[in-house]
Amino acid sequence: MLDSNKDALKLEAMKRIVAMIARGKNASDLFPAVVKNVACKNIEVKKLVYVYLVRYAEEQQDLALLSISTFQRGLKDPNQLIRASALRVLSSIRVTIIVPIMMLAIKEAASDMSPYVRKTAAHAIPKLYSLDPEQKDQLIEVIEKLLADKTTLVAGSVVMAFEEVCPERIDLIHKNYRKLCNLLIDVEEWGQVVIINMLTRYARTQFLNPNINEGGGGDKTFYCSDEDEDEDEEKEKQPYVMDPDHRLLLRNTKPLLQSRNAAVVMAVAQLYFHLAPKAEVGVIAKALVRLLRKICQFISIILNNFLFRLLQGMFEPYLKSFYIRSTDPTQIKILKLEVLTNLANETNISTILREFQTYIKSMDKDFVAATIQAIGRCATNIGEVRDTCLNGLVQLLSNRDELVVAESVVVIKKLLQMQPEKHSDIIKHMAKLTDNIQVPMARASILWLIGEYCEHVPKIAPDVLRKMAKSFTNEEDIVKLQIINLAAKLYLTNSKQTKLLTQYVLNLAKYDQNYDIRDRARFIRQLIVPTEKSGALSKYAKKLFLALKPAPVLESPFKDRDHFQLGSLSHLLNAKAGGYQELPDWPESAPDPSVRNVEVKESVRAVGTVTYRDTGAPRAQQTEGSRGCSFPRAVEQSSEDDRKRDRKIKEQKSNSESESDEDSESESSQSESSDTESEVEVKKKKKVRHPDVSFQTIAPSSALKNYELLHRITGEGLSVEYCFSRQAFSPDANMVAVQMHFTNNATSDTKNLHIEDVKLQSGMRVKEFAEIELLPAGEATTAVMGVDFCDSTQAANFQLCTHTRKFFVSIQPPVGELMRPVFLTENEFKKEQSQLMGMNEISENLTLDAKCRNEHAIVQRVTTAANLSRVPCGSDKECRFAGKTVTSGSLVLATVATKDEGAAQLTVNCEKMVIGTMLVKDLLLALTQ
Repeated sequence: MLDSNKDALKLEAMKRIVAMIARGKNASDLFPAVVKNVACKNIEVKKLVYVYLVRYAEEQQDLALLSISTFQRGLKDPNQLIRASALRVLSSIRVTIIVPIMMLAIKEAASDMSPYVRKTAAHAIPKLYSLDPEQKDQLIEVIEKLLADKTTLVAGSVVMAFEEVCPERIDLIHKNYRKLCNLLIDVEEWGQVVIINMLTRYARTQFLNPNINEGGGGDKTFYCSDEDEDEDEEKEKQPYVMDPDHRLLLRNTKPLLQSRNAAVVMAVAQLYFHLAPKAEVGVIAKALVRLLRKICQFISIILNNFLFRLLQGMFEPYLKSFYIRSTDPTQIKILKLEVLTNLANETNISTILREFQTYIKSMDKDFVAATIQAIGRCATNIGEVRDTCLNGLVQLLSNRDELVVAESVVVIKKLLQMQPEKHSDIIKHMAKLTDNIQVPMARASILWLIGEYCEHVPKIAPDVLRKMAKSFTNEEDIVKLQIINLAAKLYLTNSKQTKLLTQYVLNLAKYDQNYDIRDRARFIRQLIVPTEKSGALSKYAKKLFLALKPAPVLESPFKDRDHFQLGSLSHLLNAKAGGYQELPDWPESAPDPSVRNVEVKESVRAVGTVTYRDTGAPRAQQTEGSRGCSFPRAVEQSSEDDRKRDRKIKEQKSNSESESDEDSESESSQSESSDTESEVEVKKKKKVRHPDVSFQTIAPSSALKNYELLHRITGEGLSVEYCFSRQAFSPDANMVAVQMHFTNNATSDTKNLHIEDVKLQSGMRVKEFAEIELLPAGEATTAVMGVDFCDSTQAANFQLCTHTRKFFVSIQPPVGELMRPVFLTENEFKKEQSQLMGMNEISENLTLDAKCRNEHAIVQRVTTAANLSRVPCGSDKECRFAGKTVTSGSLVLATVATKDEGAAQLTVNCEKMVIGTMLVKDLLLALTQ
């Protein structure tokens, strides 16, 4: 089939081969037959051939080398998927002789127009570095170039390449730090994990410890002077001020706690644990508990990594989330037991103990044993419930299950060591169990307990020794050793009753098969039975055997797991894994924050301070309401000189109200001409992807949709509506102009109307309108503000303030308002569309509404739903539209191809796949309803 002349047969053969590979079968014998089809003109066949070659290129290097010229031609293929696949195959051939070819291919791919190809180039960088480390300097140049890429598709991959090749070159991150923080929320999930881990280490080297003032006085040197002490006290009194870039990282990663990907949530959790102030670390608790409820396969990792380091009261409100289910695996049950034990305190111990009582009835023996140990730890940590736990464990001694009884004996033994004089009755009760308990560890624990505290049970201890002497030869080794110890202790404290029993036991042990027991018996005989040959050590026999022994401390097995970075594989294994990087310590003094400042061109700075006149408002409102809103306010606070100058301008305006309409018209035309001139200058200086393409804005029509921002009832008489005017916002070309209409329906005047407390998502900016000093009752005014939505439909939240009240409002843009129209010829449209195929193309079939089956109606509905311009087309059955996103300038192309009986096909080509998907939904809704 692979040798056939028909592409359909080749395609079917390649599908079967790739399916074999997916099932784990070896298909390397077919390499010569497959590699011959690498030059096939059929794109689908070529894609599958490249998939096969990526899998076997490293194994069949000699044959793959014969096709390098084909791969090089594939690097210049019009289809971005073919270019990326060719680069992927080329980087998979592990032969040093083609290193120069790979380097050249990576450099060309790093400048490719398609972000998917640039992403593939970033993936190829670590492969080339592992093949030839001497290429590091050239690869760093490529990494530096890709780090400046503004596309979210590339960000995660290039950061991974940075981590593999040059993690020590932290200077490459400085100028891209803020961009990475702002792009983080839009990057794919696994790229988010890589970027978060990198930024965690970066922040530990560039910012100060936010908890630096919470450690108290600290250790002081013995010979420090009074002046040094005063300086230290002054430093401690100074409040810590967090670096704005540090706060930017925490603010932009916080929304990712809602991610569906457990790895992203865990990465953000470790970032907050290592970087955030202690008062803010608690926000991660709810996200981690949410993962425990939904993602069963990650529960063990989450519990091991986080919960034993984050139990400082943080998870106490979620106590019930750690209750154990019968369907949980044993490992998860034991981990949850550890969490419940660590969360136990005086207020919730009764609830936890009741829960433990139900766990003891489980059929899982290992889990039951762990529960009994957890009860013992609770009794050790909380003295108020020690007696209650002891009584409960004593009741378990009558259980039918030997394992439960044995584990209870072991735990009771440890608890009795704390206060043996108060619990002699329990010791007597346990001595009676020696006839019934057959578990070796439990029998040994009882014998040790009786021997250690034999003075509390002087009548029972010799009788226990008698019974044990009878069954000595049939006991396990661990029990025999404790019988010998019991005999020695009773010989030293009550030799009249136990002298003969001790000699009998020692004689039996003398001939035991286990050499440890024989050595122990000989040693003890020489120690406790003095003879002429015994040394001076026998004088201290009582001090050796009857010495006071400290009570054991029952600790969690997860206590010493803080040697490695939280969330890492080394922390999970509690051992250093390959490739582990230590988390840097906080710097003693803050490094220079200016290294993260990105240079801005002077022309852009000048545009940011230009005032904007609202030419869309009626002239009566502009002249009458100079006290209304005529100028948008910059985000930065103006100086005192600027404020004085603004006041003078307003006074001059109020004095010029009596001038003729002609003068006002001439002034407005001059201002408009100056505005257009500034726009032309900015466009000349700004780099545009199409040098021959000019923006063509659509004038605002009466069909523009108004949205309610503040209702008159909620606003106590003040109502606000807004619309997207689709006019160019002259102070900043990257902002969307939002026209706001204020109406004062109240009986009193509204004063000092302005915006405060602007809460924006990652990277958004707002250019506010100037404060409206007075809005009389019954009057209205209009203002224009600019919002940079960063090509996202996330809402911009802020407070609309008057002299008496503050109202919380938000503006959320439709995806069609995030664009500006651009004029393209038919040939330019086709050329751009051919470069935005594959993943960047979305097509949907639809049935046009009955009123929307002519060209005029289609154009009207599309341009109403999205701010796009019409592209000339030679066909009567196609309508084409073009535009660019306002912030990034990404090209957006839309095509509506009509068919018979109202059937049509909608196609959208866009570099930003998220925007393309949302635009398709909006256009489908507009054309079908």
